Amino acid sequence: MESCAVTTTTSSKAISAADLLCPDADFWGEKMLTGVCWSCLFPIRLGGFSLSDGDVPDGATEETLCECDAKGLPDIGITGGAWLPARLIEVVRKPYCSPILGGTSFNKGVRLWGGRKEVEGDGTDKTYYNYHYWAFPLYMILQLFVQNNCNAGGVRNLDMMYMSELDPTWNIDELAFFMNPEAVLFANPLAVAACTVDCATTTISKKPLASLYWCAGCWGNLYPFTGNIASDGSPPRDTSLLTARVLASLHRKGLAHKTYGDDALCSGQIYPMLPKQQYKLSTLFPIAEASGKCCHWIGESSFKWGEFRTIPGTGEDYVYLLWRYTDCCLNGNGK
Repeated sequence: MESCAVTTTTSSKAISAADLLCPDADFWGEKMLTGVCWSCLFPIRLGGFSLSDGDVPDGATEETLCECDAKGLPDIGITGGAWLPARLIEVVRKPYCSPILGGTSFNKGVRLWGGRKEVEGDGTDKTYYNYHYWAFPLYMILQLFVQNNCNAGGVRNLDMMYMSELDPTWNIDELAFFMNPEAVLFANPLAVAACTVDCATTTISKKPLASLYWCAGCWGNLYPFTGNIASDGSPPRDTSLLTARVLASLHRKGLAHKTYGDDALCSGQIYPMLPKQQYKLSTLFPIAEASGKCCHWIGESSFKWGEFRTIPGTGEDYVYLLWRYTDCCLNGNGK
């Protein structure tokens, strides 16, 4: 199987107790560019045709021309599509800890620590992490691609959009049930077993099965949308599963958009289910995926891209860059 190359940076800085509690992702500097997997951008599509090799979601637009409403008048353009870096998700053990902000803690009087917790070593282990969801429209920030309808949500800078510490449904499963009551349908061995098919398909053919919407491939069951996992898995797998649950929860809340297809050419659409094929992930911290074909689908086996990325102590929190496939109507006027 093909795996991503690992890029690391060396540093003479001694590891302090603060690093172990809340690590610094060293994001503000050259890593903001060198830590990004730029090959994830491809394929680029124009007028419904791919200009390079790569995978796109099922249902991506194949139209050549498009039309959007501009104050009551038709605004005709040509369709375009690409994988664009859109969000950052940091999955952390310490509440209010932000590796993106240099290891800053927003609140010193923290409770409800997370991480992997071994209970009996017999499969009853528990895992819990907090998360922070950041807007990160990198192409807008670099002023490389600034057409507004290609940026669902409209955020143009690095901005905090959601924190799990302020959301009681993230750590209380009973409260989360009221937002996703269909979870009861998938709490059975048959539904869980079906996820092995999604795992194999995602890892081998490189595209998750949209029909198995309750599965996150090799990472496990997408439900419930909480930070609690009954798992003895690895940090890359557990944090990836929680990242998928974050996206599913935000779609259910109307805070994330569907950005591909004929209906999303003029603006992102509210979509209450997780469109798994819309997203790819690449690791920014602790060890970046930054060269080769180094972004992965939701549910793709962590043995292929991530089991070697954990650093004991300082590298057990994860930061993922979210790539969002975007179809939009390019009308030439930047609106």
